[in-house]
Amino acid sequence: MAEGDSAPRRAPRRTSTATRRVVAGAARGRSAGRALLRPVVRLHPLGFLRGLLGPDVTGARQSLSALAVSSLTATAAGVLLAAVTGTLERLPGLLVLVPAAIGMRGDIFGALGSRLATTIHAGTFRATARRDTIVGQNVIAAAVLTLVTAVALGVMTKVLAPVFGLAGIIGITDLIVVSVVGAELASVVVLVVTLGLAAVSTRRGWDLDNVSAPLISAVGDVVTLPALFLASYLVGITALTPLVAVASVIGAVAATAWAWRSGLEQLWQIVRESMPVLFVGGFVLIIAGVVIEHRLEDFIDKRAVLILVPACLAAAGAIGGILSSRLSSKLHLGVIEPRALPQRGARLDILFAFTLTVPVFVLNGLLAHVFATVFSMSTPGLLRLVAISLIGGMIATALAGAIAYYGTVVATRVGVDPDTYGIPLVNSTVDLAGAAALVLAVSWVGLS
Repeated sequence: MAEGDSAPRRAPRRTSTATRRVVAGAARGRSAGRALLRPVVRLHPLGFLRGLLGPDVTGARQSLSALAVSSLTATAAGVLLAAVTGTLERLPGLLVLVPAAIGMRGDIFGALGSRLATTIHAGTFRATARRDTIVGQNVIAAAVLTLVTAVALGVMTKVLAPVFGLAGIIGITDLIVVSVVGAELASVVVLVVTLGLAAVSTRRGWDLDNVSAPLISAVGDVVTLPALFLASYLVGITALTPLVAVASVIGAVAATAWAWRSGLEQLWQIVRESMPVLFVGGFVLIIAGVVIEHRLEDFIDKRAVLILVPACLAAAGAIGGILSSRLSSKLHLGVIEPRALPQRGARLDILFAFTLTVPVFVLNGLLAHVFATVFSMSTPGLLRLVAISLIGGMIATALAGAIAYYGTVVATRVGVDPDTYGIPLVNSTVDLAGAAALVLAVSWVGLS
């Protein structure tokens, strides 16, 4: 302390490494923060709704377009799910794995997209594959987390399914192989799309926070189910299946150890901070799969409802992901503060998310009915499907709003990266809530 100083200096506030790295681009970050706030505070003459959605409703157009793509692809994934009911019946327990496998792609790569969006807002994004750069370390972290969580999901499915009343499911080596092979095949595609979105958003001036969660979710939906279906052909091969399962477990342990000893600070921080929330999320997603598996006979009887499952889960998770990503960027840039009661900018973001809910879930019900009719699958009717989709979706989205806000706030207050925690926390919770809400809506509305 210099001579003459009469009071000790206040200790600096604890922040994560990722936050300090983002704040390094201070001038550009402050400018980006002001740009993030403008769309929700400058009112248009048409009134509150117009002002809520932003000037020329750009943010709403971006999000609704991305959500429409997500709904279409998730419904297509639902058609595939309804078409392979024979495989689901032949391999009991596989349906338990489906929501977890799909959700984990959104968790890992949605968080990756959110982190990249923050670097774009702060002006620190650079499209390079060098492993010691921000992008390079994020890509390696996503690869490590993909392998580790895939092994964990296979083990958790085998352990948890009997606990929740599902007996006689396929063996643990079969589940690990299906989970790992399906995850690796799907993740290659999702990774390429995520990096492509970041690069295009930078060039064209898109807000990646508005489009990354639904589009990554859409790609994850459409590639994960076929990948799991292809991987299911490896089940029961006497020599190969145990060998691949053991190699996967060893590979997951080795990858984690390498990340720890690599000397790449951000890589290990992402892996270390992500694993707890992803494991908890995997646990919750497995329970969501159990909820759906228990109603498998009803869904097979009315396959249009089975078509609706991926679309509703994807939409609720994507809307929650949009909200979480927007809030994370604003917290990083200092536009809002992590308070118990949301500030005006955060409240308008939450309302913005709810304006997306009705058109998206109505579209999901409509698409499920149309696809079921085109492919000659049984359906309870258009009005029932729309009602089931809307009721289930509204319940799930209400929970998503609360989890998205308080998840990012708690992460910020304890000094970890809200981009890493927000989307996985929202997706896993919303998938369980969405599955339960969908089953509840089916009970309320009925199928006949």
